[in-house]
Amino acid sequence: MEIKKTLPDYLREAVLMTVGTLLVVIGIYFFKFPNNFSTGGVSGISVILGRLITYKFVTPGAVVFIINSALLIVGFAVFGRGFGFKTAYCSMLMSVALWALEYICPMDAPFTDEPLLELCYAVIFPAIGSAILFNINATTGGTDIIAMILRKYSSLDIGKSLACVDILIVISNAFVFGIKTGLFSALGLLSKALIVDSVIENINLSKYFIIVTEKPDEICEYITKELNRSGTVWKSVGAYTHHEKTIILVAMKRAQAAKLRVFVKATDPNAFIVISNTSDIIGKGFRTAVTN
Repeated sequence: MEIKKTLPDYLREAVLMTVGTLLVVIGIYFFKFPNNFSTGGVSGISVILGRLITYKFVTPGAVVFIINSALLIVGFAVFGRGFGFKTAYCSMLMSVALWALEYICPMDAPFTDEPLLELCYAVIFPAIGSAILFNINATTGGTDIIAMILRKYSSLDIGKSLACVDILIVISNAFVFGIKTGLFSALGLLSKALIVDSVIENINLSKYFIIVTEKPDEICEYITKELNRSGTVWKSVGAYTHHEKTIILVAMKRAQAAKLRVFVKATDPNAFIVISNTSDIIGKGFRTAVTN
């Protein structure tokens, strides 16, 4: 059963899509392009083609616009109305923004003479932006559209296929721009996946409690009325004491977890509490399993 979204939900997603895409654009335009870093994807291809094709209007930003536009047309031709609006919006926003920045704010050289420092920002900004987009089931298109098509018409392992493509782009970068730039690009490719996963986990990080207590009524009332959460309650018997107690299982955001911890210890000093981190909770009050 699909959960209906309200207008604030759509507005929130629109803001997140815009912010996430612009973070990707900042990393690509101000740090990847000037340093010729190619960490895979359409932006990596555009860096290489921008150097190989000497025609003055064929810039990396223009190449991104052309490739993404072509892939969007193919995506709509293959999937019809089922093709994701989020992917189309983010892809076009990124393409137009990159192309426009080449005229608004030309980058003739990197900001600094420290390529490792520039690589950090070239990876961090797109990684954070991509994590924000992935978290709301959106992408900036590009090779993700190719992955969607391959998934529909073949039995290929999509993740491995795209990883191979990215590796080939990095190798090509080394031939075009030299081994030093190629090694920096390879380092960026390896770092990006780790940072994206880490950011997504931190965005979704929540706490879940297992509370063994003799005062369940007070604790449950605080959870439901003060924290606006719910939980699961069941009776238990201690293995050593054989005393009857109550176990409360509840999950919540980090700020709420700090309040609950203080309240439980003040209400029942003898309570036994297990608190764990989790970044993947699906259900009411948390993430919902939705499609693009």
